[in-house]
Amino acid sequence: MNSQPHMNPQPHIDPHRSAVASGAPAGHWKRYRILYAVIAVCVAPVVASYLAFYAFPPSGRTNYGTLLTPQPAPPMALKTLDGRSFTLDSLAGKWVLVAAAGGDCRESCASALLQMRQQRLMTGKERDRVERLWLITDEAPLSTVLMREYEGTHFVRVHVEDVRAFLATEGTNPEGHVWLIDPMGNLMLRWPPDPEPQRVKKDLARLLTASSHWVRIERKD
Repeated sequence: MNSQPHMNPQPHIDPHRSAVASGAPAGHWKRYRILYAVIAVCVAPVVASYLAFYAFPPSGRTNYGTLLTPQPAPPMALKTLDGRSFTLDSLAGKWVLVAAAGGDCRESCASALLQMRQQRLMTGKERDRVERLWLITDEAPLSTVLMREYEGTHFVRVHVEDVRAFLATEGTNPEGHVWLIDPMGNLMLRWPPDPEPQRVKKDLARLLTASSHWVRIERKD
């Protein structure tokens, strides 16, 4: 009599129970893999720009601007000159140059606005990736000449206390400085009053280059 080899029965594996035991619902990763891929692709360029500044700066290179711990804007009541509400979310995806001063815009304020305009122009073909924002810390009227000279700047009124909290000025006058907000809405860099234009240009160029593959997802109807 030929003896048949003894076969151990294989245990039945329930895919659903296995997925639950591993902590992930069945089909979860498959269902959302495109979403996760899109998030990773969109965030990667900004992460790369931070690494270029913080973690792996080229040997011998120093930043001109002061690097800040990246922080999102706190809740602020922002409004345009005609009283409409304004949110920083409307500038998402752009690098934003920021100045803060009263509406009378004294010499240091005018210098900051000029610096922002010139720096944007000096980025050349990348200028569409850069926006300008003036946080106006009072209700003083703006001169028509000033608004025409810096056309394209977002003129936004805000309480001075909110500006100081956001820009971390620690009680000092924010007027004259220029700040930078990244495409994810984080404040991350500050330049001094009356900065050296070429050194500011180099800082900004490094960030634009490091994030040059930023992916914009546009709805197409």
